[in-house]
Amino acid sequence: MEVRRLLFMIPYLSISLLLLLLFHNAQAQVPGFVSLDCGGNGNYTDFLGLQWTSDNQFMFGETAKITVANETRTQYSTVRYFPADIRRKYCYSLDVKQRVRYLVRTTFLYGNFDNNNVYPKFDISIGATYWSTIVINDASTMEVKELIFLATSPTISICLSNATTGRPFISTIELRPFNGSLYLTDHESQFYLSVSARINFGAESEDPVRYPDDPFDRIWASDSLKKANYLVEVAAGTVKVSTKSPIDINKDDRPPQKVMQTAVVGTKGSLTYRLNLDGFPGFGWAVSYFAEIEDLKPSDTRIFRLVVPGMPDVTKAAVNIQENAQGKNRLYEPGYTNISFPFVLNFKFLKTAESTLGPLLNAMEINKYLKINDGSLDVIAFAGLVSHYPLADWAREGGDPCLPVPWSWVNCNSDPQPRITSIDLSGKNLSGNIPSELTTLPGLTELRLVGNSLTGPIPDFTGSTDLKILHLENNQLTGELPSSLTDLDNLKELYLQNNKLSGEIPSGLLNKNLVFNYTGNNDLHPGGNHKTKAGIIIGATVGAAVLLLATIISCVFMNRGRKKHHNKGELTTPMPSHRLVVSSLNDAGTESAHCFALSEIEEATKNFEKKIGSGGFGVVYYGKMKDGREIAVKLLTSNSYQGKREFSNEVTLLSRIHHRNLVQFLGYCQEDSKHILVYEYMHSGTLKEHLYGPLTREGAISWLKRLEIAEDSAK
Repeated sequence: MEVRRLLFMIPYLSISLLLLLLFHNAQAQVPGFVSLDCGGNGNYTDFLGLQWTSDNQFMFGETAKITVANETRTQYSTVRYFPADIRRKYCYSLDVKQRVRYLVRTTFLYGNFDNNNVYPKFDISIGATYWSTIVINDASTMEVKELIFLATSPTISICLSNATTGRPFISTIELRPFNGSLYLTDHESQFYLSVSARINFGAESEDPVRYPDDPFDRIWASDSLKKANYLVEVAAGTVKVSTKSPIDINKDDRPPQKVMQTAVVGTKGSLTYRLNLDGFPGFGWAVSYFAEIEDLKPSDTRIFRLVVPGMPDVTKAAVNIQENAQGKNRLYEPGYTNISFPFVLNFKFLKTAESTLGPLLNAMEINKYLKINDGSLDVIAFAGLVSHYPLADWAREGGDPCLPVPWSWVNCNSDPQPRITSIDLSGKNLSGNIPSELTTLPGLTELRLVGNSLTGPIPDFTGSTDLKILHLENNQLTGELPSSLTDLDNLKELYLQNNKLSGEIPSGLLNKNLVFNYTGNNDLHPGGNHKTKAGIIIGATVGAAVLLLATIISCVFMNRGRKKHHNKGELTTPMPSHRLVVSSLNDAGTESAHCFALSEIEEATKNFEKKIGSGGFGVVYYGKMKDGREIAVKLLTSNSYQGKREFSNEVTLLSRIHHRNLVQFLGYCQEDSKHILVYEYMHSGTLKEHLYGPLTREGAISWLKRLEIAEDSAK
């Protein structure tokens, strides 16, 4: 609050005392509160008295400033954003106290931070547990997600991943501890509570109620807020009432005084509402808050029931606020700790026949149960592994090593609780002994620790019984080869070259069907049976020669096959020309599609910088040619037969088909194993965006036009 406003409200307060109070408020800290300004530059205290901390110590991502009309709060003037890579996740790790319940709040204000006007869509998760999909539909509308959890470990990870359009980003992260049992449920070891609605009925303005009125900084949204599908279809006769009298709320963690001092009353006997519940359908936790704040006559009664269509059981109990709360201005909070709700919730409070007054409602909370994913079965081992390297970039990726997507140096299987199957820590400047955590991973099939400074002996890997590939070359390992290596029945590759190993090689390794390289270890040598080793080397050499010959013969026959089937609609690339000749499927004639050079595409797209969408088997990027033409470039991401066949079909068909309702196909590129399709860029957006997306606000497509498009598409 500005100084002059305080002076106006408190005219007799001395200037020195006022400044002292303001200084004290600015320095106040709320115990346990964490407020991260993502992308911010420094620490500060906001107008509510909350201290904000910059996330400038976070090692991933980039920052950007944004400007949004009517938004002046410092914490929403910056964002931190990340590359649009569906194979990576980016996690914040926050310290928490175990066995304490917390509210975590994340906000996302796009503000066109990348100057691309591509609305991002990505996932947010808590550790291994999927939380929600963030869908941005407007550059100036803030998305807010809240979740209540019981801390079971010293840290909590908040991760962004799976960006299907745009770049994942975040504006703020807030952590607020509770000290009561309000959100205690019988299921909190298995489910989080994802906040869907927290409403202050009878609010005097559109502003929410939060800290300092609510000591836990919960945000109680005003029922006067105007937004789509939020508290619509309000019954006639609904009026707002309020009181200045204090409300007896019994416990600190119930709704704050300011919320309970306002209400709505159905003067014509009913209160009706409809709202969309974020995250539903599903099972949830719902509580209504009532306090009789009106002066009733001795003859007055206020008795009513909750009515939800299709849920007759909730109608059975009647509410008599004064009787249930045992007096006026006292809190009564009936609710359901496990109830099924649809996505679109219609509900009513209807007065009973004997009641003289209509229903009254002060506040409401609805939370959805979010099933906790226990994560990878190897998470404890990996926590120990990364603890050895606390400053290494690769050890600070955060979250679960496998879920929702694996760390950049890890692969996992697809089990509900996945196991780690491969690890590649090559060239990561590892030193000391090989960490013991790498030797006891039962699902591990491949381990690469190439080009580090690891020392000491090779450990016993028999705890990883499925290990097939082991690369330890180019380190400084010493000692003899452990005989336990011969017990790895699935081992197919063993690379140990350029270490300082010594002694005799166990005969079991020389007798196995194994690709084995131990060169560069001057003191390491086979045992007495040299013929076995020689046989392995000769066998491997002959096998390689046969494989090479078979490959050459296969290539010759495949090439003949391509020529033979050229007239059946396949794509061919005659050498040395770079032009692709496309034959029609019915041999009615041929057309030549323009072939772009890869260098042209890379220059036009600035090395595939701006992602504008994805679909089918590819990701679509924006580009601009030297002549000023704007293009949409689809880069095939699937190397599967199906993906390449789709590429072939699109070039074949689109080079011959032209229609005013089809995007114009400009050409293709096949170079350096890349398969690229080039289309005209659609400035006005896609048909889908005009039918369902944000462009509907600019003017809906008429039904006649929709029919014309459908008819033309069918033709």
